[in-house]
Amino acid sequence: MAGAALLSPLAIPAEEKPPRRTAVDQVPLGKTGLKLSRLGIGTGTNSGNVQRRLGHEEFNKLIRHAHDRGITYIDTADAYQTHTWIREAIQGIPREKLFIQTKMPGTPEDPLKEIDRFRKELGVDYIDSLLVHCVVTKSWDEERKKVLEALEEAKQKKIIRAKGASCHSLPALGRSVQLDWTDVHLVRVNPQGAHMDTPVEHWETKSDASHVGEVSKLIKAMREKGHGIIGMKIIGNGDFTKPEDREKSIRFAMQPDFLDAVVIGFKSPAEVDEAIQRIDAALAEKA
Repeated sequence: MAGAALLSPLAIPAEEKPPRRTAVDQVPLGKTGLKLSRLGIGTGTNSGNVQRRLGHEEFNKLIRHAHDRGITYIDTADAYQTHTWIREAIQGIPREKLFIQTKMPGTPEDPLKEIDRFRKELGVDYIDSLLVHCVVTKSWDEERKKVLEALEEAKQKKIIRAKGASCHSLPALGRSVQLDWTDVHLVRVNPQGAHMDTPVEHWETKSDASHVGEVSKLIKAMREKGHGIIGMKIIGNGDFTKPEDREKSIRFAMQPDFLDAVVIGFKSPAEVDEAIQRIDAALAEKA
């Protein structure tokens, strides 16, 4: 009888291991209540020129390959001119299986009308995340007040699900962290400091590893406020042509309690596969 008790599955419960984390897990985006794949596919490399040069057939294959591998997050912007390309590429995929993020430049006369145009171009009823694009000044929220108010209204109407900012300077990034309005941050980050935010209020300035600390500090503040955090420039705007640079950056991005998700601008299925492999390996080491 004693031996039977020892063999009983109820006697000593087996210790359960936490599930293995992967690049294509559906992860929470801060406290927005939304989920997206940890890795997203970007369609705006060099303002979308890299992806558009593929042509529609190869672009469609790229998006479909990413989706088949489990990537549900697609990142675009009005300035990339890829809205209609994405509409064609996602035909037949259930809308609820995708997370689509786009961005609004400047201060249009009628931001709500622009959102309606975005939805029509993308072929969707709602946009998961809509960001103000390329903000650079400390007072960007005042300068684009009309846009912020329109995005708040659009969220209440449920034609967008979250709102936020794509920042291109440290003053703008710091201000976006302070705002309760911000649901989502799109942050330029990599350990090499390539194409990252600097104190200069301009969309593109020379940056290096000396700027990583301040960006990381602001990311910690975002986390404390429960904002969604998506990292971009993970491959240094395509500059990281050496495998060791890509490996270093991805491992940095995957550190625990840092970013919710990352977006990478791909131009081939092989690049998608490599990123998934590197992220999976980095996450396995940090388990």
